[in-house]
Amino acid sequence: MTSTAAPPVPAPSRQATAARRPRRKWRGWLFVAPFMLVFALTFVAPVVYAFVLSLFRDQAFFGGTTFVGADNYAQVLADPKFWESFQRVLVFLAVQVPIMLLLALVAALAIDSARLHAAGFFRIVIFLPYAVPAVVAALMWGFIYGDHFGLAADLNHLLGTDAIKPLSANWLLTSIGNIVTWEFVGYNMLIFYSALKVIPKELFEAAAIDGAGTFRTILSVKLPAIRGAIVIATIFSIIGSFQLFNEPNIMRNLVPNVIGTFYTPNMYAYNLSFGGQQYNYSATVAIVMGVITAIIAYVVQLRGSRKGM
Repeated sequence: MTSTAAPPVPAPSRQATAARRPRRKWRGWLFVAPFMLVFALTFVAPVVYAFVLSLFRDQAFFGGTTFVGADNYAQVLADPKFWESFQRVLVFLAVQVPIMLLLALVAALAIDSARLHAAGFFRIVIFLPYAVPAVVAALMWGFIYGDHFGLAADLNHLLGTDAIKPLSANWLLTSIGNIVTWEFVGYNMLIFYSALKVIPKELFEAAAIDGAGTFRTILSVKLPAIRGAIVIATIFSIIGSFQLFNEPNIMRNLVPNVIGTFYTPNMYAYNLSFGGQQYNYSATVAIVMGVITAIIAYVVQLRGSRKGM
């Protein structure tokens, strides 16, 4: 019995293969093009321009600008004013950010629990300070802190003392931290609360079956589930601390002898540029601070992701 071999199947031609290959659709890029254009004009272009400025230096006696390469960066790294301002915001970050995030987390857990009456009212009240512009908040708290005309002065007069001085050199950074905490507790609370609302109900049911109480449920279910939100809020708070500007810059009018031109790195860069006309050096300070902030934020994100694995 002989078998006949099946005829060979012809290989598909290149034209047929190209016809079956799905064409790349560029329609999606049309939707993101407006954002990409605005992003390039408002973020990429200023950063590139600042970097270019940082490579030059104005010649005071000869006029014009001269390419100096990395000399401006070496000068910033050896600038005691820059490091003093950086150390100040670093201390501010280490103290204020944990307190603010802890208060926001407690508020979010309390509002998320079923035991708090009028939870919607408290959510709005806690979030409301975030709607107040930073300039208005700094002015409002600045007049409250005033030991000659504000609430602090009234308390000193009532108690017959002059010990309450929120705008003194020893207490000023704490006073600014109180303003920032008052402003952003509600913002971070909303981040945590939103993360709590999307936790699967099955996890709470399993915890209840296992006999977990309220605090055990918080530690074993809620906090691990919102770890990503905590990392995001921490990164945002770190970036905001290094960008501290509005509050001390506004309050400088009240205590000019306490808040100098380099109280924070952003104030230092601002006053170098608009007060001293040192645009190149100001751009260098901004670039250095941007790099430091990006590195620290990346390390925090990396550690948070590893803990979540």
